[in-house]
Amino acid sequence: MSDLSGKTTIVVGASRGLGHGIATAFAEAGSRVVAVSRTAAPFAEPAGGGSTVPELADAADPTVAGSLLDRYRPEVVVLAAGASPHMRPLQHQTWETFSVNWQTDVRIAFHWLREALLTPLRPGSRVIVVSSGAAVAGSPLSGGYAGAKATQRFITGYAQDEAKRAGLDITFSAVLPRITPVTELGRSAARAYAARDGRSEEEYLKQMGPLLTPEIAGSAMVELVRTEATAVAPGYLLTGAGLKKLP
Repeated sequence: MSDLSGKTTIVVGASRGLGHGIATAFAEAGSRVVAVSRTAAPFAEPAGGGSTVPELADAADPTVAGSLLDRYRPEVVVLAAGASPHMRPLQHQTWETFSVNWQTDVRIAFHWLREALLTPLRPGSRVIVVSSGAAVAGSPLSGGYAGAKATQRFITGYAQDEAKRAGLDITFSAVLPRITPVTELGRSAARAYAARDGRSEEEYLKQMGPLLTPEIAGSAMVELVRTEATAVAPGYLLTGAGLKKLP
């Protein structure tokens, strides 16, 4: 899918952070972007010939995925929505705070992956689930966040297996971004872990290498969608240096 002109991309969680950067990048690459979010967000007029169509909806609603896939028939779906975890040690969590990402992030991935298979998306389509680097590194101050993100990665793989079994030409990938202070979630996590380690936020973030920005995330996702399907890996780590295939 080297040319995105005339293609439709649905970005779920497009109102802020990495999701906003991803939606912007696809529009700049010439795609018609359906920007799904619960709150409206401004988008600059893309210079690459694409467009942005806002869709205000709760992506975790079980009726939304099927409805939007039927209406827009996208070639690309990027799931970047999720809840901000409560940053506190395990003993200070309640079950409600601990499970918030299971009830939101995993629920969203489940509904959209399921509908992508049932619809199904047209041959050659791509689905990218934005998980988190916490899925492999853990996250002891965010309750069930790391486990929820690992489950997102698992069920993305399950969806790929089911697509192959059904003879569907759909490529599913999970992308795991490293923590970044340019997002609301990343800022709160950086503050919490820096305080836990007795360091400043600057010291904590410096050890993590190049900063991941929404622009870098957007460029990486466009690059991934343009990659030949046979060369796409099931999972990638995303840092400020770009994408790296995961074993």
